[in-house]
Amino acid sequence: MADTFFITNRQKLASRLPENSAAVIFSGKAPLKRGDEYYPFSPDRNFYYLTDIARENCILVMMKTAYDVHQTLFIPRDNGVLAKWVGANMTEQEATALSGITDIRPIDAFAEDFASMLFSNPLTTLALDLEHRQWDDAPSPALRFAAQCRKKYPAFTYLNLYPIFSDLRLIKEPLEIARMRKAMDITRQGIEAMMANAKAGMHEYEIEAYFDFTLLQNGVRNKAFSTIAAAGKRGTILHYTENNGKTADGDLLLVDCGAQVDWYNGDISRTFPVNGKFTEQQKLVYHIVLDGQQKVIDAIRPGLPFARLNEILKEHYLIALQKIGLAKTMADVQKYYYHGVSHYLGAETHDIGRYTERTLKAGMVLTVEPGLYIEEWGIGIRIEDDVLVTENGCEVMTKDMIKTVEEIEAFMAKGKP
Repeated sequence: MADTFFITNRQKLASRLPENSAAVIFSGKAPLKRGDEYYPFSPDRNFYYLTDIARENCILVMMKTAYDVHQTLFIPRDNGVLAKWVGANMTEQEATALSGITDIRPIDAFAEDFASMLFSNPLTTLALDLEHRQWDDAPSPALRFAAQCRKKYPAFTYLNLYPIFSDLRLIKEPLEIARMRKAMDITRQGIEAMMANAKAGMHEYEIEAYFDFTLLQNGVRNKAFSTIAAAGKRGTILHYTENNGKTADGDLLLVDCGAQVDWYNGDISRTFPVNGKFTEQQKLVYHIVLDGQQKVIDAIRPGLPFARLNEILKEHYLIALQKIGLAKTMADVQKYYYHGVSHYLGAETHDIGRYTERTLKAGMVLTVEPGLYIEEWGIGIRIEDDVLVTENGCEVMTKDMIKTVEEIEAFMAKGKP
């Protein structure tokens, strides 16, 4: 029985489509690595959001006319003896059971069937997810298909589905929140395993291994993103993922990591001393970051402009860094804090949607991740929690993850000689 969440999502999309339009959404395909080896497949999240299907080389077509919204799902055929090598393809019955779509057709019939749909119905608009972030990025299946269709059907109007999906996925439903809570809890367990086993002299990847092992113990094979485990000065590099440096006595270790459960993510950052004890200088900076995080969390409520979150943090940093002699103006703050304090979280770690002129709404899930990166002191600190916007404020979904200096030192003392 198909979950109503995915059926409802298609209904939401259909309500946003103009009459006499066809929306085409692709599941994607794992890119070739080299030879006969492919990168692991990860489904297009918009396709998954509509179907509950995480299989490659599938296409969903939703055709909206004055009479109805017809849904057709194209999937690969039975792969016969190849199933003994790579596993069996999904059957039509399995596709219907997952998605609730009854018109299931073979993917090799897509081109001919799609052309027939356009010719046999009074369609005027083709709707595709035309997201394209970087100029040099390889075009997605939707972008390649759009280019083909513009040559074959130049009279059609083309509608970009990306802004629509951004709106639809912004507010999280109970199924999504439940999956994220599980991902966050497993992430918490993984970070605690790193804290409990960290010792000066270990390589960053040795400590990272405790996170990986915890995920596998919980039946989780996918991460939300590549783990950051950065010791000392390397903690001032925002997206450091080499994790091959050696920790030294007195180093802080900044970890930023997340488990992925059924394609939904957790995202938590903690910074802790590998020897279990903060220095006074480290405590000073840590408390500035922690206080800034609390100020941002306290401000979160429906109606607040998203951009205001980062402003609150920078205003706090200016005063705090002035007190310790590191800043005189807001321009000085930029030297030590050079990213945003928050992003959307969901089926993607940096979940889709633009931030400009957005105001917070109940049901949104955000990260709150202030950081300070003082290279000359060899100190990089980031503290990140995941927050659900509620009707009257917010809920810190990762509140069970320890984060005060006292909590961290007490926890790590248990695992130290």
